[in-house]
Amino acid sequence: MFEDSARIRCMWNNKSVSLVMPTYREKDSIRAKIEDFLATGLVDEVIVANNNAETGTDEEIRKIKSDKIKIIYEKRQGYGYALQAALLAASGDLVVSIEPDATYIGKDLKRFLIFSEDFPVVFGSRVIKKTHNKDWGYWRREVNFLYGTLIHLLFNTNTITDIGCTYKLLKREVIHELAPHWRHGSSLFATELLLLVITRGYPFIEIPVTFEERVGGSVVIGSRLKLVKLAFEGLWQIIAGWIRWLIHGKNLEYV
Repeated sequence: MFEDSARIRCMWNNKSVSLVMPTYREKDSIRAKIEDFLATGLVDEVIVANNNAETGTDEEIRKIKSDKIKIIYEKRQGYGYALQAALLAASGDLVVSIEPDATYIGKDLKRFLIFSEDFPVVFGSRVIKKTHNKDWGYWRREVNFLYGTLIHLLFNTNTITDIGCTYKLLKREVIHELAPHWRHGSSLFATELLLLVITRGYPFIEIPVTFEERVGGSVVIGSRLKLVKLAFEGLWQIIAGWIRWLIHGKNLEYV
């Protein structure tokens, strides 16, 4: 397995690449998705954060014949907690996060790596590129776009079209600089990470990604009530973050 970056064979312009993902209910898709990304020939390390995942998930992963894969365990329930654990466990110079539910594809990975030459942070956007994914309905798409526009206006930053896309790249040093300020253990961590990148002044770019239909159910998008609740929580997160940013600037910490 992998203990430090020196043991990783550099595969992108002398930079090692780590792929990280949390898993909870992706037993039926995680094996194929890891194989998809490994097949690109661009991934040096795969970190899977088992977040109390359904029985059989580890067994599916271990069917893959590769010593690049490492499974870690995060007992605190929540997407944010699991992704944080995976990000911090990554050894690569460039760390790419996805969800192993079959929605994102390895074919887009090279585009992230190309843009990492000029930006320490690269965010994916499901809004820029047209998709026929039935889970990506009108309101879900428009709320993400609306909130991105709100962040763009409030924080005077780059154009943002999708605040919830979990396909992203961060340089490892950015991750460790931001880690002391992480507060959210839920799916709101995706927005928190975006806001921290913005308020701390890291250059970033947003690029289009393919967004395919999910395999299996989701604990979030499977419930309309949860989606509405998450939308209001996300709005408050943005407004509260903006107020704290106005007061504290780069000393901002989330509560």
